[in-house]
Amino acid sequence: MFERSCKEVTRLVLAGEDQRLGLVDRLAVRLHLRACKACPRFVEQVAFMRLAMRRWRAYRESDEAAPPAT
Repeated sequence: MFERSCKEVTRLVLAGEDQRLGLVDRLAVRLHLRACKACPRFVEQVAFMRLAMRRWRAYRESDEAAPPAT
């Protein structure tokens, strides 16, 4: 019931970026992450990319809001 493959977990992690996962899927991901060595690294990489994109957007928005250099 809760057992998921690495491929399924990566799909769920990415889907969880856009929408809230259901209880069964959240529990399956948590259990898998405790047992797997590779998937927690993938989750860290996704979090790193999310942070990098957030910082890039903030940088671009502040750059666009700045008055033109004369």
